[in-house]
Amino acid sequence: MALEPITTTSREWAHSFAECKTIMLSSSNVMRTGILRTGRLATRNTALLARSATAQIQTTRRNFSSSQPTLCANCATSGGQSCARHNPNSRASAGNITTSFSANSSLGKTAAYATAASPVIPNEQWAQVLEERGGAVQYKKIPVPTPGSDEVLINVKYSGVCHTDLHAVNGDWPLESKMPLVGGHEGAGIVVARGELVKDVEIGDHVGLKWLHGSCMSCEQCRQSNESLCSEASLSGYTVDGSFQQYAVGKAAHVARIPKDCDLAGVAPILCAGLTVYKALKSSGVRPGQSVVIAGAGGGLGTFAIQYAKAMGLRVTALDGGDEKRKVCTELGADAFVDFKTSTDIVGEIKNATGGLGPDAVLLLAASEKPFQQASQYVKSKGTIVCVGLPANAFIKAPVFDTVVREINIKGSYVGNRQDTAEAIEFYRQGLIKAPFKIVGLSELQEVYDLMIAGNVSGRYVVDTSR
Repeated sequence: MALEPITTTSREWAHSFAECKTIMLSSSNVMRTGILRTGRLATRNTALLARSATAQIQTTRRNFSSSQPTLCANCATSGGQSCARHNPNSRASAGNITTSFSANSSLGKTAAYATAASPVIPNEQWAQVLEERGGAVQYKKIPVPTPGSDEVLINVKYSGVCHTDLHAVNGDWPLESKMPLVGGHEGAGIVVARGELVKDVEIGDHVGLKWLHGSCMSCEQCRQSNESLCSEASLSGYTVDGSFQQYAVGKAAHVARIPKDCDLAGVAPILCAGLTVYKALKSSGVRPGQSVVIAGAGGGLGTFAIQYAKAMGLRVTALDGGDEKRKVCTELGADAFVDFKTSTDIVGEIKNATGGLGPDAVLLLAASEKPFQQASQYVKSKGTIVCVGLPANAFIKAPVFDTVVREINIKGSYVGNRQDTAEAIEFYRQGLIKAPFKIVGLSELQEVYDLMIAGNVSGRYVVDTSR
């Protein structure tokens, strides 16, 4: 990182020292000793700072006018000229923006610090853009965004595709999304620029863009680590542009910190799917040795839920339909599988698979309403039903009498907080989570949506933003 020139002149340092000397001469004998000691330290510090200032001023004069700071180490050693990267007339700088922006630029925001190793950022990028609700996404070039003072710019390498992205496309949630919209909220990549107020994220760090883009950090919910419940929360790929682009902006306080030994393609789905089901399992209160039914176990959320549940010491009954999903769930460690497509008694089969009393917890991850109506019929007394999936216009129903006398707990679970995120990623880093995913190009996103609409997706799709 280049140092900013010290503007204080040697004459000003000398003047300050002369004033100090005058004070010492006019002081009492008692004070003189202490001030002399201070004076010696001041003299030594003044000399060091003066030398630093002189050297910096000389470097500035050699390379640029006295009002222009040194930009990088190459500029400082380029024989009186700006280096190729920072010379505005150079071909190397044409058509690109660096990681440093002027506070008075037309972009209106200040991004952070340029260093000799900082990457060059293009003016344009490829992205999938939704122009109107219910339409098809369009793969086209758009401008690269500029991070604000508390934000980072992420070169997104991979992004998971979530069913929530499809809800954003269809506009079937009672929550209005921005238009036009760049979707996606499972983006994993590398920080290439940061805002001037960002101190705890470095250029080159691996980070993730989650569903929760930002929150106020000062309301009651935020103070209690319930940032997702903040009334001012912004949502990636929904109320702000998300990760289906090559460069995305994220709030520094909320981006997930990803260890550099984690594969970015593999960790991308953890940022929503993994985090969501891990938080739901924690919310259920189940303990090692107890049982859980996962409804929608063969889908994008379910494949992660099975593995987190097994890693937490739980017995898993998977509820889904079809031989392919049976195979996937069994390979991931499910202890039993109930096929709703062929079963004539779903409630009875689930109870038989869980010792006759039913499971201690039920995770409802399905994208359809029916599983939400069945759960109270087979959950164990004093068990917990956790609603996670969000089928459009759906309701959950349970008999009031049974709910009361059997002390059934019914709750919702949203995305996790920052600590939940770190824990969910750590499971992955330790090799405990290896849910299947398929990598396709960002340009193929609409085809993935078509497969999701048809219900033909097992596991998770991850898009590679480079193609």
